[in-house]
Amino acid sequence: MSKSLPALGPVVDSGTDAPSMPYWRMFTGQDGLSSVAMATLDGFVEKSVGGKAATMWMRAVPGAVEAIQFAILPVGWVGEWHESPTAQWVVTLSGCWFIETQDGTRIEMGPGEIHWGQDLGTRPIDGNQGHRSGQLGDVPCAQLLVQFDVSSGDVPAITADRMAGGRRR
Repeated sequence: MSKSLPALGPVVDSGTDAPSMPYWRMFTGQDGLSSVAMATLDGFVEKSVGGKAATMWMRAVPGAVEAIQFAILPVGWVGEWHESPTAQWVVTLSGCWFIETQDGTRIEMGPGEIHWGQDLGTRPIDGNQGHRSGQLGDVPCAQLLVQFDVSSGDVPAITADRMAGGRRR
């Protein structure tokens, strides 16, 4: 089953409503299997970055950042079954890639799409844990990864009730 994300961008009806942003949320379900679902990042507030800059919509994310990395998936690259290395945001900068989870869901992401990866502690099925991922198309896929320190216990709780408001599209 392949799914695609609606066009990214703030959803603002009147110019005064706080925007929200769609993203893919990958997690370990109660059955111990990896799964992925569309969710919505809410909680944006108007804030200035300082000085004379006008306000804009911003959304802070709690947690201790362990690393910020850039990744380039070469043409044909496939990451066979593996769990996310840690809780992480992945932002597709250019190119396309896919994720396939243990529950059989496959999603494809392109430039500007974001993904929260937290399929940690999955149970094995036929020796496979986590998810598969890989590059799509004839150009490499460039990504920005913001990885969190899970050992600190201060990991963002990206759950349907805390970050996403429980909404799916």
